[in-house]
Amino acid sequence: MILKRQKLGAFGLAQELGADGVEVDMGPLGDRPTFENALAQPEVRERFLAEAKARKLEICSLAMSGFYAQSFAERPGVVEKMVPDCLATMTALGVKVAFLPLGKPCDLVAHPELRPLVVERLRMVGKLAEKAGVVVGIETELDATGEKKLLDELGSRAIQSYFNFSNPLKKGRDLHQELRLLGRERICQIHATDDDGYLLSENPRLDMRAVKETLAEMRWDGWLVVERSRSARDPRNVKANFGANVKYLKGIF
Repeated sequence: MILKRQKLGAFGLAQELGADGVEVDMGPLGDRPTFENALAQPEVRERFLAEAKARKLEICSLAMSGFYAQSFAERPGVVEKMVPDCLATMTALGVKVAFLPLGKPCDLVAHPELRPLVVERLRMVGKLAEKAGVVVGIETELDATGEKKLLDELGSRAIQSYFNFSNPLKKGRDLHQELRLLGRERICQIHATDDDGYLLSENPRLDMRAVKETLAEMRWDGWLVVERSRSARDPRNVKANFGANVKYLKGIF
């Protein structure tokens, strides 16, 4: 989202923004058999790791963002090639969390008929992730009750919720109740932002200090990842938007 997809410059920019790390993307998917992932090359991975170390940053997670537009349930090769490629890259980089969005083509609210396929594939992903010693965090359109039920049905500690503040907020649900319903053990990582339009510090529907209290009550800790919350006044200004949001989050947490 900082327009440095699989580019070394992401680390320099993240340092300039005051962040502690970067969620690195696996690369575009399109019609390819797997992600266009430069990090599959050992020499590229070494450069990324060296750059992160030099700037005292971490790679907090790997994102399979190609699944925003592709159907996790129906696309061929997901469990045979795409997810294993992500897990192999995670292992090589020493990253413990992957982000897997179940995007519009695989929205379980709009397409409940896909649920059996999603469950089947996620169970296979869970076994692969368990073997690799990592966690795959999923983002769905389900409410917390529905997502909790899905995770419990999967029955794998290697599949957890990658919580996004914007999901309950845009549906008018209680963000704090959703966090508590899922609970500390089911949430691996958080996209601590809302839809674009307001900076975090100006957002009228997101009280971050109250969120901090809720997370403290839950005794949750982990990475808060800035994804959106770009100001409508200057939406293309990466440094202004992400810098302000990082500064605001750090001032609270």
